[in-house]
Amino acid sequence: MATIQEATRPPHRLDDVPGWFPVLDQLLFDWFLNRQEGGGTHGDLLEVGVYMGKSAIFIGRHQQPGEKYTVCDLFEGDAPDDANRAESTKSYSALTRRVFEDNYRSFHDELPRVLQGPSSVVPDEVEARSCRFVHIDASHLYEHVHGDIGAAHDLLLPDGIVVLDDFRSEHTPGVSIATWEAVLNRGLHPICLSTQKLYGTWGDPEPVQEALLAMARERSDCHVSVQEAAGHRIVRLKSKGMAAPAFPPSKHAVPAEAPAAVSASAPAPAARSARPAPRRGSQVRRVAVDLLPPVVTRAIRRARAARS
Repeated sequence: MATIQEATRPPHRLDDVPGWFPVLDQLLFDWFLNRQEGGGTHGDLLEVGVYMGKSAIFIGRHQQPGEKYTVCDLFEGDAPDDANRAESTKSYSALTRRVFEDNYRSFHDELPRVLQGPSSVVPDEVEARSCRFVHIDASHLYEHVHGDIGAAHDLLLPDGIVVLDDFRSEHTPGVSIATWEAVLNRGLHPICLSTQKLYGTWGDPEPVQEALLAMARERSDCHVSVQEAAGHRIVRLKSKGMAAPAFPPSKHAVPAEAPAAVSASAPAPAARSARPAPRRGSQVRRVAVDLLPPVVTRAIRRARAARS
């Protein structure tokens, strides 16, 4: 997992933005969002927990006209309790709202709506049943994740997609418990698992699973397995040398310089000598003869003299 970094220069590419957003998840975000848009689905976008903006920047590219995009993070603000304060101090001390906004503006003309505060403010700020896609990547504490999942349920459209980060990491047991509790007791249907994210819906998972399986099985860079657990079909995906989806460079990227054109005033190249170039083959043969033993060399020279 990446270490916390300060941005030392404006990002030129998405990969220059510090954060944890694996290539497989970039592919899946792109696929789910494109599928919604291709099917005519309109709805708002929400990310809870943005760090320095890597996935937020990616999601922002999918904001359609008339849709709202909201992000929420504590940034450098006060945490709601001691446990959350300790978590923020340990893992996110480099994060400030200015860093996030500068990174986001490097790729987009306008910022999303930014809520600075704990994720508990989201239900009062985002309209119920308005979102088509919600990404939850905030606190790892069980109580907070439990609340974030409940908020996602109330904010999503019937077939909307929720993505839960860090559902299986050894250092985030609170996320794991809250996630599988939602699957077993709160009606969440898993669609697929990546290495670190669970993609789910409170709608019917089967149509989207079938489309996802068809896409993944056509790729040579994606390992697919399907398992049944507690009455749920779970699709597991793993990257096999997968390349990231194409993403436009930032406003700071410098285009590759074109080769310098030859100036009309530049001096013309020197004229070639009229003297014919020596035949390379003759030179090679002559050198080879000189390297032979003296007896053989004399015999060759006598033969040449006789021919002349």
